[in-house]
Amino acid sequence: MENKLKETTKQFIELNGFKELTAVQTEVLKYTSKNKDLVALSKTGTGKTHAYLIPVMEKINPVSDKTQVVISVPTRELAYQVNRNCQLMKEVYPELRIEMLTGGTDKKRSISKMEKTPHIVIGTPGRIKDLFVSNALRVDFVQMFIIDEADMTLEFGFLEDIDVVFSHMVKDPEVLCFSATFPEELNSFVKKYLNNPKIIRVEDKKRDPRINHVLINCKHKSYKETVYDILPGFKPYVCLIFANSKAEAEEAYEYLSEKGIKALLIHGGLESRDRQKAIKDLQAKKYTYVIASDVASRGIDIDGISHVVSMGLPKQLQFYMHRAGRTGRNEKDGTCYLLYNENDLEAIRTLNKKGINFTAREFKRGQWKEANNPTSKKQIRVDVEEKQIVKTLHRKNEKVKPNYKKKKNREVEKIKRRKRREFIQKKIKEERIERYKQKQRDKTQ
Repeated sequence: MENKLKETTKQFIELNGFKELTAVQTEVLKYTSKNKDLVALSKTGTGKTHAYLIPVMEKINPVSDKTQVVISVPTRELAYQVNRNCQLMKEVYPELRIEMLTGGTDKKRSISKMEKTPHIVIGTPGRIKDLFVSNALRVDFVQMFIIDEADMTLEFGFLEDIDVVFSHMVKDPEVLCFSATFPEELNSFVKKYLNNPKIIRVEDKKRDPRINHVLINCKHKSYKETVYDILPGFKPYVCLIFANSKAEAEEAYEYLSEKGIKALLIHGGLESRDRQKAIKDLQAKKYTYVIASDVASRGIDIDGISHVVSMGLPKQLQFYMHRAGRTGRNEKDGTCYLLYNENDLEAIRTLNKKGINFTAREFKRGQWKEANNPTSKKQIRVDVEEKQIVKTLHRKNEKVKPNYKKKKNREVEKIKRRKRREFIQKKIKEERIERYKQKQRDKTQ
């Protein structure tokens, strides 16, 4: 496929320092060369951005005075990232006009500075819609409409804005959707606007993030306290700390700052200028610790993130993989620490069933030690039996008596003691069998 590419496209690939195309890039090129709509599903870190930028290079005409490509991204940070990647196209086509439009920019200033129609528009869904509705952006000559991070676009309700643009388009462009996951809710949108699309699921084992998933039990402490406790346990190049909300991010930031930890804060509530500065500071590697929300994190795509800390699980479980996927890239090892409490156990076991292998550890007195793993079969059995006891006690004590908790704890301890006895007996039996086998081997020698 690479041999059939235009020389200008090959130059763009070289400028990016790519020695070969990734699996998702190769697969996407097969179908975009036939002008076919598609949905490309591939994990974070497998090269999805360039999977659509390379086909854009193949089809863009810098001599034309029409807008030919519209790229929709769900966050301003991701828009900055895609815009940076697009700028290399100008090394090949100096006359190429690229416009980035995001919700944080002043509307009149954005429109007035477009002295000539841009060839490529990169923007957030709401901004694209606003400019289209106000007739500042014409999309009737658009050849490619690209929706990046489609799952997140759906999650935050941005597909409604894209829907407005699509419903008024005179000409049907080639539509490319890129996503790490394919939620069922995305189906209706795909059926409505994509013309007999090809859905490709790409497994690129070579570029799969190499991540160790570690469970940290918060016990009686809060997430922010637990984060502070474990930070001395590793020496990160860059550590990305995820919060489930803007408020949690700010709370953790203030707490760590009070403890003398210098950190960078990035979330959707920051002014556009502040968010842009934060991303630049991060790229310049001025900070080791970064506290971010899920929305803001989609624009954080830099080498060197060695550790990820997840303060609890996001509402959408698939977002945990987006978080973890920030590290372990480019064949480097990474570690994702998931801080949890009892309320997270069911979700953790769901992730385990989906193929994520967790180890459990605790950081005590300056050392890492193994801890009870809630995903182990033994622990799951104990928890199930504990729940059954609680249910039984509830039935017996519809009006909870004062000694209810003590009785429950005694019953739970009985289970744990029984399990420990069973484990010890099993080990003794195994050792006896092994000694017997060894004796038999000695006799035959």
